[in-house]
Amino acid sequence: MLSAMTRVGYIAFGLKISSEIQLPELVVIKGDIEQFDVDVEVVIDSKFMQRLNVEAIDLEVNSESVTFQIPNAGVFRVSCGNKIVVSPYSNADEDLIRLYILGTCMGVVLMQRSIYPLHGSAVVINGNAYAIVGESGAGKSTLASAFTNRGYQLVTDDIVALTFTPSEELPIVTPSYPQQKLWQQSLDAFGINNKDLRSIFGRESKYCVSIEDRYCNDPIKLAGIFELEKSENDEISIQRVGKLESLPLLFQNTYKQFLIPRMMLLDWHFGFSTKLGERLPIYRMKRSTKEFSAPQLVDLILKKIETEG
Repeated sequence: MLSAMTRVGYIAFGLKISSEIQLPELVVIKGDIEQFDVDVEVVIDSKFMQRLNVEAIDLEVNSESVTFQIPNAGVFRVSCGNKIVVSPYSNADEDLIRLYILGTCMGVVLMQRSIYPLHGSAVVINGNAYAIVGESGAGKSTLASAFTNRGYQLVTDDIVALTFTPSEELPIVTPSYPQQKLWQQSLDAFGINNKDLRSIFGRESKYCVSIEDRYCNDPIKLAGIFELEKSENDEISIQRVGKLESLPLLFQNTYKQFLIPRMMLLDWHFGFSTKLGERLPIYRMKRSTKEFSAPQLVDLILKKIETEG
């Protein structure tokens, strides 16, 4: 059984998080904090745990909260953008619980706080952030790692948290935490030994890689979005997407987009997406599945930014 620990303060996505569950992936806040933005609490409550059907991954959504159940983990509830409650099962795996706190739960927190979450990574190029989005397995983290290996900084991996400045109406990326998730194939390509790396629960060939020395700690303007797709041939290409086409692209690449209509956020998401499409260049890239093409994609992106930026 997962037991509550002494509360520790962390920071991620610009939010101060007080957690009863250890979150070693995050940056610890040093010193006293009078007020936190998000509270992570462990609740051992059989009634709370039994309110959903434990035979399936069920989901309950209302105006204030999102509640879901994960086998071998427990029941999670995210409320009002400031509260995450975890009710763990007796056989709960702590790594799995952390995976859902930092993934689905934080994605819901962001949406409840009107922070737009793209599913992807973001890197710093020429003083601006560029997001790399795409479906799971497209190679987003690998491409971002190819940039960091050339000396560029990472802003975020997995979730790109976006807001607009109130005055200039510029899209801003808020850093998440200094870690990437890379498959063994990518580690091999970059010459990284997995000996001291922790694998991700349920994905024994995918690892957490710390990048504190190549991490951007400050919010930064977003200057472009690149969608990455896999291609069965040798083609490596890049093409700018029109404003109308950008709307479905952005919806499909929003983190946990299936929650948007259920959380009654379609109007908010459409408005945010429209502003992104009007203010940013958005590109669709294709990469070959037959070879490791991340270095070539880096060159292609840098050239596109230089010629059109």
